[in-house]
Amino acid sequence: MTIPIMNVLKLIRMKNLLSILLLLFSTQLFARELVRFTVSFDETYIDVPISFSLDNIDYNKDSLQLQLYEITSSGETLIPSQLESGHSARLWFVIKGVSSKNSTRKFLLRSTDKNLPEKMEHLILQEKADGYLTFFSDKKPIVSYRYETLFPPKGVDPLFKRSGFIHPLWSPKGEILTRVQPPDHYHHYGIWGPWTLTHIGEREVDFWNLNKGQGTVKFAGFVSETSGAVFSGFRSLQQHIDFGAKGADQIAMNELLDIRVWNSGSGYWIIDYTTSVNTPLKEGIMLDAYRYGGGIGYRATEKWTKENCTVLTSEGKTRKEADGSNARWCIVEGESGVEEGRSGILFLSHPSNRAHPEPMRVWPENGNGGRGDMYFEFTPIRHKSWELKNGNDYVLKYRMIVFDGKIDKETAETYWRSFSGAPRIEIK
Repeated sequence: MTIPIMNVLKLIRMKNLLSILLLLFSTQLFARELVRFTVSFDETYIDVPISFSLDNIDYNKDSLQLQLYEITSSGETLIPSQLESGHSARLWFVIKGVSSKNSTRKFLLRSTDKNLPEKMEHLILQEKADGYLTFFSDKKPIVSYRYETLFPPKGVDPLFKRSGFIHPLWSPKGEILTRVQPPDHYHHYGIWGPWTLTHIGEREVDFWNLNKGQGTVKFAGFVSETSGAVFSGFRSLQQHIDFGAKGADQIAMNELLDIRVWNSGSGYWIIDYTTSVNTPLKEGIMLDAYRYGGGIGYRATEKWTKENCTVLTSEGKTRKEADGSNARWCIVEGESGVEEGRSGILFLSHPSNRAHPEPMRVWPENGNGGRGDMYFEFTPIRHKSWELKNGNDYVLKYRMIVFDGKIDKETAETYWRSFSGAPRIEIK
C-alpha cells in the first residue's frame, strides 16, 4: 500500500514537534533553577573567594550537577563553583577582578544532568611525587608541601631533619621564592610555623631550634585532600613532639594545617594558610612571649639580600622599622629572574587572629654577617605569652598573594579587605 506524500509530511512534522516537546520537557526536568541571589559590595573587593549555605536549598548532588551563572547585561555566563560538604553544605566561587564599592553582581544557580565543561572541572591540580604534594595550574607549579622527612646534607646533625612544611613556592612566572636548610640556619624550612620558646610545667621545649634536641614537628597524615574548579587543597595533621618527657616521647600539640589554593585567574596565586592547634596535655602548654614563634614564618630565596629586597607593611613601615611592629599585611618582595624583574608575597593576617594587627619578626638589614638575608614572620606571641589549655582549639588564619612585578599599598589593602570581610549575599 502506498502512503500519500502529504500524510508522510504530516507524520514527519508531528515527529519533529514531538522531539521538540520532549527536548523542552527534558530541559525543564534536568536544568532546574534553584536560587537567584545578589552580591553587594560595601567596599571595593578584588579576587574574593565567597560561599553561601545550601542548607535551605533543595538539591541532590549525587545525581545532578550544580551550575552557577553570573547574570550581566549581555546574558548568563557559566562560572566555576564548588560544593563543600559537611555539617553545613556551602557553595564556593571566586568573584574575579575588581568589584567596586557600592556595586552589585547577580547570580543564578541551577541543577542539571549535564557535566561542566572539562576545562572548568579541575583548574588547580595536585600531584604526589618524591615526598611532595604539589599544586599546578595549566601545568605550571604553584606550591609544594613536603610530607616525607627531609634530612639535612651529609655531615650535618640529623636532628635538623623535618617534615610538614611548604617548599618550593613558585611565583606565577616560575621564580622559586622559598629556601630550606640554609647553612646559616639549617632549621629554616620555607614557609612553616614552629613554636620556639615554650614551657610544659617548668620545663622548656623548643620545637624550632631542632639541634637543641628538645622537640620537633612531624607530618602525621593527610586528613583530607580536595580538588575542584574553585580551589584545591588539603588538611594534614602535624604533631609537635616533646623529646624531654619522662619515658617515651609525647605529643605536646596537635596541629591541623589547612592549605587552599584558589583558582583566581588573575595572574596572582592566592593561597590560604590556616593552622589550628590544641594540646592533649592535661596541664596545657605555655607559648612564651618571644620574637619568634608560631604564626607563619618565611625564609626567602637566597637571591634576596639588603641590596635587592624590600618590605612594606600596612602601617607604612619599611624593612628598617618593621621588626617588632604590628600590621594587618606585609609585602615582602625582591629581585627575580622573571620578565618584570621582581617577585614577592603579600602576607595577610585575619582580624580573628590573636594579637591582630599582628606583631612581626623581620630580620634587620645587617643580619647574617651583613648580607641582609630575608626572614619574615607574623608572630602572635611576640609581646604576650599564650597559654593553650587542654580541650580548646586555637586558630590562626593567613593568606598569601604571590605575584610577579610589584603590588602597591592600595592593591594590598584591597586584598586584605577581601580576606578580612565578605560582601553581602541576598537570596531572591
